[in-house]
Amino acid sequence: MQQQVQSQVSSPERRLRVAVVLLVAASGGVEAVSFTALDKVFAGVMTSNLALLGMAAGRGEAVSVKAAVLALAGFGVGVLAVALFTRGRVAAVTHWDRRVMLVLAADALLLAVGALAWGLTGGTPGETARDVMQFGAALTMGSQSAAMVAAGRAAAPTTYLTGTLATYITKGVGTGRPDVWVPLRFAGLIAGAAVCAALLKEARAWAAVPPVVLVLAAIAAAGVPATRGHL
Repeated sequence: MQQQVQSQVSSPERRLRVAVVLLVAASGGVEAVSFTALDKVFAGVMTSNLALLGMAAGRGEAVSVKAAVLALAGFGVGVLAVALFTRGRVAAVTHWDRRVMLVLAADALLLAVGALAWGLTGGTPGETARDVMQFGAALTMGSQSAAMVAAGRAAAPTTYLTGTLATYITKGVGTGRPDVWVPLRFAGLIAGAAVCAALLKEARAWAAVPPVVLVLAAIAAAGVPATRGHL
């Protein structure tokens, strides 16, 4: 009986952890396109963007200042919108709330629109289109970050892993019980970035597609535990 209960609990937990790894991989892909092919800023790492903003301002580089401001603004709008949308929801450890899932679905839609626009331009959008895409990419990363916060203990950071790395080294290494899912998240980030970077080199028009696929896969992975009477 105890093993049966543990199985019922661990199964959705595994699915959610897989979903988190997929979302991390998606964010890695978005970052690769954002930094490499847009305007050299990150879509989800605001600490770096603040530093880039300061350096650009110090050098008097107006284009770089604009890119950093767009990324910061998009991320902030995404976080604020999701914070308002998910306000008052009670997080659980076995599923993601329906509103969290809706946010992820909206993110997938925004990424799909961006991927379509990217493909139609052959991966070489003009200045105005790049600005819109930069803002949109940051908005989706802010939205995803806030959704994972709203999901509580059933989720984990997916767009910034500095704190995750520090915590893993401090608490995980040397205890004899390291969390295998943490290095899997790191691997997912690297893999997502690597795939999109490779596509930027070999098939540029398709470089924005992998993040869409990965977010949809994450929704599918998390969807089963999210719909078992926990909406």
